[in-house]
Amino acid sequence: MRYTIKFFALLDVISIILLAQPFWEIITHLNEIPQELLSQARVVLTLPLFLSLFVSAIGLFLFKKFGFIAYYIQFPFRLMVWVFSIGFITLLPELLNLKEAWFDIFFKLCFVAEFFRLYFTIKIHRNALN
Repeated sequence: MRYTIKFFALLDVISIILLAQPFWEIITHLNEIPQELLSQARVVLTLPLFLSLFVSAIGLFLFKKFGFIAYYIQFPFRLMVWVFSIGFITLLPELLNLKEAWFDIFFKLCFVAEFFRLYFTIKIHRNALN
């Protein structure tokens, strides 16, 4: 149970590493954000999500309540901004020179896996409270 949560914390650390460069690009080029509402919404949601990943990673690694709460708050924003726990697998088609159809498959897998992570996080959190 604790190992599963620590694994989820590790996935958050991987997300932090992969999101660090895009986060830096956003911060350094704030004046270049397109005026489209969706582009601006993505930026507005990505910045706090990136910072909250640190909270969830630390909290989950220490098995603290604030880590669980941070993940619960992040969940809908992860889906909107496409910051998935196992999102790194969407890089595989590019690295392995696979067809573009593989990206779609991996993307859908990431989406479903995020719901499984939510389910297991809730289940473990409930068991820890009892």
